[in-house]
Amino acid sequence: MTIPADVLGLPKPAWASDDVTMLYDMAHRFMSEEILPRYDEFEKNEMVDRASWRKAGEAGLLCASMPEEYGGAGGTFAHESAIIEAIGHVGVDGFGITLHSAIVAPYILHYGSEEQKLKWLPKLATGELIGAIAMTEPGAGSDLQGIKTRADRDGNQYRINGSKTFITNGQLANIIIVVTKTDPALGAKGTSLIVVETDEVEGFERGRNLDKIGLKANDTSELFFNDVRVPTSNLLGADEGQGFVQLMLQLPQERLLIGTQSIGMIERALAVTIDYVKERKAFGKAILDFQNTQFKLAELKTEATIGRVFYNDCVARHIAGGLDPATASMAKYWLADLQCKLVDECLQLFGGYGYMNEYPIARMYRDARVQRIYGGTNEIMKLLIARSL
Repeated sequence: MTIPADVLGLPKPAWASDDVTMLYDMAHRFMSEEILPRYDEFEKNEMVDRASWRKAGEAGLLCASMPEEYGGAGGTFAHESAIIEAIGHVGVDGFGITLHSAIVAPYILHYGSEEQKLKWLPKLATGELIGAIAMTEPGAGSDLQGIKTRADRDGNQYRINGSKTFITNGQLANIIIVVTKTDPALGAKGTSLIVVETDEVEGFERGRNLDKIGLKANDTSELFFNDVRVPTSNLLGADEGQGFVQLMLQLPQERLLIGTQSIGMIERALAVTIDYVKERKAFGKAILDFQNTQFKLAELKTEATIGRVFYNDCVARHIAGGLDPATASMAKYWLADLQCKLVDECLQLFGGYGYMNEYPIARMYRDARVQRIYGGTNEIMKLLIARSL
């Protein structure tokens, strides 16, 4: 089952202009017709095939917020939000285009040279290149200052050595932004972002496609860099040592994106549950006719409405350039927590059927849990918020 955008009955926010609404409708149709019918196959194979990425590119659903001169659609974060919400409403949450379009591409746009932007962004927009960003390591998760991967200068090249884990799009990605130390003695100030084109280098290896609880259709991998040589021109930014600042400036959008994914699933979970309790009968009447069901769904719809209003405000602020890191952290932690709570409560209303994989609520239950972990754990979000007190 797929749902429309107005399940909560709220008026459209100002940023949801006609072209954003049209893009949502197009994305909803594409995900429903091209991805959903094969989604069980993608879950079994633990990745969405390259052909589907290319189709998404042809449909204009990759890099929607990138300028037209670099192959994008010239939109804003509102357009990315429309696509991500469509993914959540249709229920194909493992299609990893969110990170590709709204995290990887912006790093290149904001910090890349003109040559880099012209080289990589148009291919990201078509799906010829699939993007990933390699931050997390076996011994460094939310603490990015603790990374050990190194990039040593050797003439006009860098030699990269290290390993990464939990890398989204890791099996398919052929362009990877690697968070690495160019001067370990400087700590965070010795961190740099270097782009690795995997088809152009030796010494790069992909580990196993990690066996996750949920989001099975999204390939998530270990990556190994063994004396991988790339040109020094693949550095993002004019100088070494800018990586940590670059990451900090872009993380608010990443955290808002997790909020986007949360609100999309929240609305879908609520919609499918309302439909179910209207149809399912117990003791001679519909489950919805029991006061407990009515009260529970009243609570959940209220919380979902609060979440949507807060999210819409965050998007408006972000588009205007005023979304501060603390508020982005609030959106990530609170919406992810609400997502997990609401899906759990909705599953309970399905009874035993909610525990069956053939019902969409079961998949949502599995897929939701990671939202409180990646992009910085919700505990880290609270620390960041506390600094603003």
